[in-house]
Amino acid sequence: MSFQVFGLPVSRGVAIGRAVLVASSRIDVAHYFINETDVEAETERLRGARDAVALELTTLQRDLPVDAPPELSALLDVHLMLLRDETLVLATKQWIRERHYNAEWALSAQLEVLARQFDEMEDDYLRERKADLEQVVERLLRAMARGPSVSYAPAPGVPPRDFAGEDPLVLIANDIAPADMLQFKRSVFTGFVTDVGGKTSHTAIVARSMDIPAVVGAREASRIIRQDDWVVIDGDTGVVVVDPSPIVLEEYRFRQRQSGLERDRLSRLRHTQAITLDGERVEMLANIELPGDAAAAVEAGAVGVGLFRSEFLFMNRGGELPGEEEQFEAYRAAVEAMNGLPVTIRTVDIGADKPLDRMSANELRHEHALNPALGLRAIRWSLSEPGMFRQQLRAILRASAHGKVRLLLPMVAHLGEVRQAFEAIAKAKQQLDEAGKAWGNVEIGTMVEVPAAVLMLPRLLKHFDFVSVGTNDLIQYTLAIDRADEAVAHLYDPWHPAVLQLIHRAIAEAHAAGKPVSICGEMAGDTAFTDVLLAMGLRSFSMHPSRISSIKQRVLRADTRALRQHLQEVLASDDPEAVSQGLFAPRSARATPTAA
Repeated sequence: MSFQVFGLPVSRGVAIGRAVLVASSRIDVAHYFINETDVEAETERLRGARDAVALELTTLQRDLPVDAPPELSALLDVHLMLLRDETLVLATKQWIRERHYNAEWALSAQLEVLARQFDEMEDDYLRERKADLEQVVERLLRAMARGPSVSYAPAPGVPPRDFAGEDPLVLIANDIAPADMLQFKRSVFTGFVTDVGGKTSHTAIVARSMDIPAVVGAREASRIIRQDDWVVIDGDTGVVVVDPSPIVLEEYRFRQRQSGLERDRLSRLRHTQAITLDGERVEMLANIELPGDAAAAVEAGAVGVGLFRSEFLFMNRGGELPGEEEQFEAYRAAVEAMNGLPVTIRTVDIGADKPLDRMSANELRHEHALNPALGLRAIRWSLSEPGMFRQQLRAILRASAHGKVRLLLPMVAHLGEVRQAFEAIAKAKQQLDEAGKAWGNVEIGTMVEVPAAVLMLPRLLKHFDFVSVGTNDLIQYTLAIDRADEAVAHLYDPWHPAVLQLIHRAIAEAHAAGKPVSICGEMAGDTAFTDVLLAMGLRSFSMHPSRISSIKQRVLRADTRALRQHLQEVLASDDPEAVSQGLFAPRSARATPTAA
């Protein structure tokens, strides 16, 4: 029976496929596809974990005090019974053999199936045994985590995929950690749906970078959509259709074909220079997460990388950070792939919604007990780990000997942070000189992500060569909105007058100081804001490679002299979005160069 689920549209387009569920767990679980040759090793990991947990439980039962309540022994009996239940074990092995899920994912998937069966039981006692099952599964997951570490990446040369068949697949989850998103980025999923998240959560950002439809904040989607259900994800409206009728399915397939034709049309612009009707040249840069993304940036027509999010090199590693050599090779690969075009590398932006596996107990306590967005993150975290910070700086400086590299410091708000960061850079250069390793000159920039940085910009610009405005965090901190929390996602408003005033001021201050300024947040890749940003004087946009052609088309249709005449009207309005649409949309829609 067909039904609909509603959420927030965060990546445009239509995806149609069978549901692959990623079950939520109280402990982190890695999700990745394995190869045929690894099936036996994964089942052995499961078998080893079951033996270890069985030993734990029997030891606990044997060592119970004489005066222990009998209920405790009975509870351990229940856990041992569940542990040995073939419904759990055999089915989990089946997920591994047939779907090629890693052992942890297979166990979580089977837990999801059994948990729903418990929920549907009429007997209260049996229904309450779900909690025991969850505890047993978590013991198994912890036992596997204690075992030999395994690589989360598929074997080289073998594309990750689901081995259940040739049908397209869509991913359904309560939430997807940035590390898992990084892994799934190389997979065959054609769309995403999550219960939680906002329009600028990392699930949304990576989905857009993959140019696949996504809906977040869909509440109970992962609870009511079942494994293998046919699902339509409408990334334009935020509607998720489960088990659609043939008529509805054909309508969405028609929209898919139309979207494909539109992408093909826009792709013809990739080698066209971005110049406005009045002759203003606009720089189209790309945001990337990994060195391999650089090729897509060049293919999309980017004239450089405006943001290399280096933190993704640090994720999904089981707690082991990348060393200097590994980082250097990654940065050099990106620099060389850009063929002489500039690459802006942001130092690691860890914290908030991007915690590291190896964060200390003190850091993790703060992550869970306090608001992580206001805690130890970005430049604050780097300065608290001086050894790690200098290691990354050395790797970036060495990569600069192979091409044009710009160094970007995230979330700077204090002059003291500037002083400490520059001292670390100077120390890294000294260490490279002493080691006889080559490095090149790099421009150093700061990200403007908090209102304090905008107000401090004239002072900050005395120290930096360029500015990059991170609109995602700037909006979050200006409006006190957690951008990953669907409960307040409706209040996350890029059109808020205060946000526009701050962006305008940041661009103006940079121009007054004669320093280049770009925007690398989601607003840069949203055509709704292109005219307003051009009117503010922005001439450098950094975005997902998939968005470059759409923004470029908008630039080619724009006359910045005409746009500037209406800027104050937009900034002074209580409803800037409505005013902007009324003033700018008709002007941009007139007959001008297109992709045709």
